[in-house]
Formats: sequence, C-alpha cells, structure tokens
Amino acid sequence: MNLSAKQGEKFAHAGLALLLLGLLPLALGPYWLNLVGKYLAFSFVAVGIVLAWGYCGILSLGQGVFFGFGGYAMAMFLKLEASAPELPDFMVWSSVEQLPFWWEPYSSFGVTLASIFLVPIPVAFIFAYAIFRKRVSGVYFAIVTIALSMTLVVLNIGQQGETGGANGITDFSTLLGFDIIDDAGKKAIYWVEVALLLTATTLAALLLHSRFGKLLIAVRDREDRVRFSGFDTAMIKAFIFTVSAVLSSVGGAMFALQAGLVTPSLIGAVTSVELVIYAAVGGRLSVVGAVVGALLVGFTKSYLSEHYPETWLFFLGGMFIFVVWVLPNGLADLFRKILRVKT
Repeated sequence: MNLSAKQGEKFAHAGLALLLLGLLPLALGPYWLNLVGKYLAFSFVAVGIVLAWGYCGILSLGQGVFFGFGGYAMAMFLKLEASAPELPDFMVWSSVEQLPFWWEPYSSFGVTLASIFLVPIPVAFIFAYAIFRKRVSGVYFAIVTIALSMTLVVLNIGQQGETGGANGITDFSTLLGFDIIDDAGKKAIYWVEVALLLTATTLAALLLHSRFGKLLIAVRDREDRVRFSGFDTAMIKAFIFTVSAVLSSVGGAMFALQAGLVTPSLIGAVTSVELVIYAAVGGRLSVVGAVVGALLVGFTKSYLSEHYPETWLFFLGGMFIFVVWVLPNGLADLFRKILRVKT
C-alpha cells in the first residue's frame, strides 16, 4: 500500500478514532476502560510535546507543571463540592479556619473550566517568551523547566493546609451531583475525554499541515535563518509552547476525573520525563503516535509494575532505549514504512 503523507495522516486518525470509539469500549470492562482513560489523559500532554519538541525543537521537562495545574484546578472544584458547606478535610486537620481566597473561584464549575483552558496561556507565554528572547534553548531550556517543576513540588508539599501537601487532594466522588465513581459515570467521562482528545489531535494535525507548521520545522532546523528572514522566532516558540501547556492542563483535569485524586508527584520531574518518553516511543513527529505511545507505555508500565515490582523500571527504560536506538522517530515511523507512506 502506497500512501501520501496526507493520506497516511487521515488513515492514522481514522484508525485512532476506531480504536477509541469502537474497539476499546466494546472489548474492555469498566475497570480497564477507566485505566485507558488515565493513559489518555497523559496523551494530551504527549500531543503537546510532539508539537513543541518534535516540530519546533523545544524539549520541555516541566510539562508536569501544567498537567498538575489542570489536575489541581479540577480537583479543587470537586473537593469543594464534596465538602460543602464545610472546609475540605485537610484544611480542617491543618487548623485552617477560612477558605483561602484563591480557592473561592473554584466553587464555580464554569470558572474552573475557564481557568483550565485560559490560565496556562499567560503563564506559559510570558515564561517562555522571556526565556526565548534571551535565546535560551536546547538542553538549557530543559534544565530550566525541570528546575521549575521541582521547585513547585517543594512549594506544594510545604503548603499542607492549602494544597493537601504530600497527600494531595483526594476523596471526591461527584461532579455537579453526578456520581463519577460508578461504572456509568466512568464511561461518561471516557466519552467526553475521547471527544476532547480527537478534537485536539485533529486541530494539531491541521496546525502542522498549515503554513505555520512549516515555519515550526524551519525554526527547529535553522532558527538563525528564520530570524534573519524577519520572523520573531521567540514569539513562534512561545506560542507553540503555550499550546502545549494548554493541552497539558486539559489532560491534568481529565486525569483528576479518571483517577479521583491529584498529588504533587504529577508536577514533579519524574512525571515530566515519563511524558517525554510517551511521545518518543510513539513518535515525536506523529500526533497519533503520541496517543498510541501513551497507551502502550502506560499499559506496559502497569503490567510490569504488577508482575515485576522490583525490576519493572529496568524493563521500561530498556524499551525506551531500544525504540530510540532502532526507531529514532518512534513506532509511527515503523507504521509509515509498513504502509509505505511517502514523506
């Protein structure tokens, strides 16, 4: 089968839609479908990493920061709903007598949704633009982002009375009065998540196939030439980093709904590095590959940690090294070769 790049992209998206909308819901029970939902939450971040790293050369090891923000934002709303009219239990245990002012907006579901989508925009853009204006890039940018994630973890744990500390935010079971713990609730969340993810992958593909997508590749390969041509490369890189941050935030919100908790570990460096592995294994130049990578590595991680609790990290690391060594562009490149997709 010989396919053009555009046909191959459509084929991959159709296959992904069939997998998520048809095959998995029919084949898996509620427990496994909920597990898939958790991995799909990470795939939002992986898609963002493909945009930023694969196509623009921005390797961020701090995407967990925005993933954690979305997760905490959603968890704060759910916790306030579960605790009303009292304060959340961890605040009571820490002798907090009044709800912190920055928690108050999250008593509204509309404000919570708006903050998940909108708050990362100014934060990510200002942060990235300030750094890229100084022409910080490559490994130096990666170091800055991983340092940021580690700093926020320490701050989060230190504010036990306001963030739940090391335990995070847990013990919530309803969303706007609907049970999200029972099988029907989990399935409803799964459908919403899949709809959001397919929308995100479609928009990402359209962006990459546009003139702006070609500009991203030019910045990745020869940023100096793009700059000399009159483009503000710092603005371009800050924009795509911001898009990646918004996707991470949405993924974090969906994770909070699927997992029923958020903890500081979601913000940390380990999670951020794992998210890069998802994108690398699936294919850092493939939007669909990022989703497949998140599912594959997620299931592998769960299986190995259950059956080989002492050595599963070695298996996972070995799989990552093997894929990067044999297939530098991930599993998506293997499928391109099998389908003879012309690049």
